[in-house]
Amino acid sequence: MKKIFLIFALFAVLVSCVEKKSTDNTISVIPQVKSLRVDEGTFCIDKNTKIFLNAPSDEMKRVAGFLNERLMAAAGFELEFTDQPKSENMIKFMNVDFPTEKYAINCCPETLVVDYGDGAGAFYAVQTLLQLLPVEIYSQERQKGVKWTVPCCSIEDAPRFKYRGMHLDVCLHFFEFEYLKRYIDLMAAHKVNRFHWHLTEDQGWRLEIKKYPLLTEKGQWRKETVVGSLKSGVYDGTPHGGFYTQEQVKELVQYAAERYVTIIPEIELPGHALAAIACYPELSCGLEDHYETATKWGVFKQVYCTKESTFKFLEDVFDEVFELFPSELIHIGGDECPKASWKVCPHCQSMIKKHGLKDEFELQSYFVTRMEKYINSKGRQIIGWDEILQGGLAPNAKVMSWLGEEGGIKAAQQHHEVVMSPHQKYYLDYWQADPFSEPLAMSGPTTLRTMYEYEPIPAVLTPEEAKYIIGVEGCVWTEYMPTPERVEYMAWPRMCAIAETGWSNVSKDWDGFTRRLEKHFNRLDGMEVGYCDAFFSPMIVFHKDTPHNMVVTMTVDAPDAKIHYTLDGSQPTKDSPVYDKPFSINKSQVVTALAIRDGRQIGNIKTKHF
Repeated sequence: MKKIFLIFALFAVLVSCVEKKSTDNTISVIPQVKSLRVDEGTFCIDKNTKIFLNAPSDEMKRVAGFLNERLMAAAGFELEFTDQPKSENMIKFMNVDFPTEKYAINCCPETLVVDYGDGAGAFYAVQTLLQLLPVEIYSQERQKGVKWTVPCCSIEDAPRFKYRGMHLDVCLHFFEFEYLKRYIDLMAAHKVNRFHWHLTEDQGWRLEIKKYPLLTEKGQWRKETVVGSLKSGVYDGTPHGGFYTQEQVKELVQYAAERYVTIIPEIELPGHALAAIACYPELSCGLEDHYETATKWGVFKQVYCTKESTFKFLEDVFDEVFELFPSELIHIGGDECPKASWKVCPHCQSMIKKHGLKDEFELQSYFVTRMEKYINSKGRQIIGWDEILQGGLAPNAKVMSWLGEEGGIKAAQQHHEVVMSPHQKYYLDYWQADPFSEPLAMSGPTTLRTMYEYEPIPAVLTPEEAKYIIGVEGCVWTEYMPTPERVEYMAWPRMCAIAETGWSNVSKDWDGFTRRLEKHFNRLDGMEVGYCDAFFSPMIVFHKDTPHNMVVTMTVDAPDAKIHYTLDGSQPTKDSPVYDKPFSINKSQVVTALAIRDGRQIGNIKTKHF
């Protein structure tokens, strides 16, 4: 009788997995996996599913815990660990001989097996597994009536680049400590593994340095901030400041490490140093009577002097940085350093003569090389913006190429490792859609498609030189991003495109990416990300044909989408005329358009007046 009851109970569980409401389980992963085979059937995760670890450890329990965290939030249950590797209703994490970050998932109706070589590989397998589940798994509230199924499939995956970065400038605008954790969570969910933390600038010093307390007591503050564009001449009259304590830094470094994200701190030198100089004027060339933290954006002539006392200051700062950040790489900036003060400074001119340097550009190279020697002596490596190439590249330096590709090409040809971050392709403070309907930004537009289609290995490099391109990075400069909401609007989903380029070693497929992204929007919704949804909206452009005639051109980036429009101010529908070629208008009209794909609207309705 007991046997009959148990059989019936098991049958009831199986039936419940079949009969509950199911959402779309189409496999749609971002970043795209290396190889994928889809099979028939699904694996159902329920409260009776167990987790088996063939190499149990605190690390692996923590990694599996990220799956449990989402299940508890969205499904209301967690999976128990077991040391009995039975064959049914089980998720098995199997430690195998894989390279770092590589993983495989093999899913059948009875069992889901994750093969991994290290904790990072297992963690990324969990991120993929979450995307194989219904999108409701990302919800912050418990979901009812959802069948937590994973499509049967075989996946093998590994990253293209070892460096997959995302940058955040916290100097132009300061962001609270807890938001940084969310920022890292979003990175990790997209297999981004380097957080480039821009901590010092002309507009504020954000890192506690105990030996130099004025850096945060005074240097964190600017008395006001320019409003709108640089040309506005208007200021808000409100002090702006904030900094991170060393205890907070230690906590964030650990938090990131648990998500396999390495934090790379940036301490700017020799330029972008006005906040530090305002605190300790002796660090400057001493050409001005008064220094204060910058209140607007731009490049400032006040830079570090090449005095011995300056180098001692920087060495002291880096000594504390080394204690806080275990990262092998330390970013030293090196960009946008005006040479005007060096040209008239007796100390700097004496340094040029003493070391037989040709000019101030070679003086910058001397500055960077000297700091590199010190940083190398502590077991670390420097990375800097491509201006560190000026006057000669420091022997062991890595280059982050932002001015374009030229610096990256030159560095790779000299056999220096390079991270590609060209501003025309990977700067997230640029407009991402029609500037007339987007928030104020630095430049652009740089669209989602532009970022997706960018190939970071320049064609001019030989196969041997190409090996020195070690990764990519999306940069978030916050001149016009005063809030976390604005940061997320500007960064997502464009960072999805950068993350896919960094991870996926597959051919670019814009059509496929956009279709995967449509489902991914639902995941971002679950994570409460206020992303930009204007990418699949029509772009309406006017240009004059004659003094009294305007030609209207409309485009949309979504493949297979059709633009429907009206000219009378009414809302277009799928029954409205279809745009097929440019047309002329010669009187005041309202052009309103929407994009339709697969019978439904995508993006937003756009309107322009003529």
